Amino acid sequence: MADEKARSLKAFMREELLQREPVKYVASKRMKDDDGKPIEWELRVLTNDEVEEIVDRNTKRVPVKGTREFKKETDTEAVFLDVAVAAVTYPNLNDGELQEFYGAAGAEHLLKKLLTPGELTDLLLAAQQACGYDIGMGDKVKTVKNY
Repeated sequence: MADEKARSLKAFMREELLQREPVKYVASKRMKDDDGKPIEWELRVLTNDEVEEIVDRNTKRVPVKGTREFKKETDTEAVFLDVAVAAVTYPNLNDGELQEFYGAAGAEHLLKKLLTPGELTDLLLAAQQACGYDIGMGDKVKTVKNY
């Protein structure tokens, strides 16, 4: 108990920890500005509550055959796509003019129209990384052991 009191909690109460800076990401080298440079997309860091809501929205209760029980099934592809859509702040995927130009009905459809399958897969990974899913547990354990 004495060790617990000696530890400071100040490291957890720094103002900069409350700020979550957007992440710049080039989703496609095909989309260039007037100078010919690839346009950087902006991804925001989602909160735990937002990710939880996305997972819940894409989880269904399905009956277990031969029983009266149900189990939960999560559509992980839909979760990854919804996380990416929620994370992208630029371009505005909800912009009506942009959706109309691409003949898209909604943000998810627009994202699929804007990007090739490979670019979309990379964006899904970038959105996850922006939310902090970029380091494996093994790496974290190694990092802790090195301190």
